[in-house]
Amino acid sequence: MSGPIEISAGMRPLSPARFAARLAPFVLALAAAAVLGPLVGPVKIDFARALDATIPAALNEDRTVLLSLRVPRTILAMLCGGALAAAGAAFQALLRNPLAEPYTLGVSSGAALGAVFAIKLGLDVSILGVSPIPFAAFAGSLVAMGVIYGLSRGRGAFPTSVLLLAGVTVSFFFASMILFIHYLADFTENQQMIRWMMGGLDVVGMRAVIQVVPLWLVGMIAVFLLSPDLNVLSFGSTYAHGKGVNVPRTQKATFIFASMMTGAVVSAAGPIGFVGLIVPHAVRFFTGPDMRLVVPASMCAGGAFLIFCDIAARMILGEAEIPVGVLTAMLGGPFFLFLLMRHRERLSAGD
Repeated sequence: MSGPIEISAGMRPLSPARFAARLAPFVLALAAAAVLGPLVGPVKIDFARALDATIPAALNEDRTVLLSLRVPRTILAMLCGGALAAAGAAFQALLRNPLAEPYTLGVSSGAALGAVFAIKLGLDVSILGVSPIPFAAFAGSLVAMGVIYGLSRGRGAFPTSVLLLAGVTVSFFFASMILFIHYLADFTENQQMIRWMMGGLDVVGMRAVIQVVPLWLVGMIAVFLLSPDLNVLSFGSTYAHGKGVNVPRTQKATFIFASMMTGAVVSAAGPIGFVGLIVPHAVRFFTGPDMRLVVPASMCAGGAFLIFCDIAARMILGEAEIPVGVLTAMLGGPFFLFLLMRHRERLSAGD
């Protein structure tokens, strides 16, 4: 890891007090969303009855809705939103591209191909309460990571331009494979595939949440530890090398851990787009570009954002729920165009 970031770009030293003060609003927003998420839904819950320990669990429908449905999906939304936003911030610094997000490098397409392939093979039947589709999706994301890493790795170098082109190409290739499987699938299989690819947080129980936690935790800690080096790297690999950063190692580690974290959450919730694009840019309005603040603040803001999107997805049409991935795409599309227009001159110049 590199030394203090204040050696570059004149950034202010980040004392513990300043770190806590800048991060506090995001932590509070996440806490508010985490409390509100289980309380709001199309079905009214009697919370006194739900928490009444004298009523047997089998007879307490309020407790079932609260603890088996709303609490797990709120936690999953927090994990997915946090991971996608933190990974988006890392990829934007790694690729030095404001339009980069976790799905730019094909990890989502790999996961989608794995899930679609499993559905086509008829593996959408739970075994001992566990569906094999999330495992197939995660395996697909690992295949995509492996292919992109292999294509991008050079002798002692890890060029981000090659990484970006390899990711986009792999993403398009996997998308064509998904279309081919769609063509071969029957009506029921197509419906299942389309529903999975819309993204959703409608889990039952904590099993899916627990499966995500280990890789989420490892990926998040790694990206946070890499944030000082990403600060320096955002000014270019030559500058970073001059400041003592091991550029290839930082680039490889960022790609691997951010992609691994993305693959874990996509395998549980499907592809939920644009969170990794919208949230880091919104966070920078309040924190500035310092990655030591942007990464943890994006984690909190991303979790809060996806919880609020999930609440809206459950409430807009009453009892008919909108897939949350559809809602984030409706918000993210215009935001992407806004960023494109804002950075038009810079992108036209090839910077």
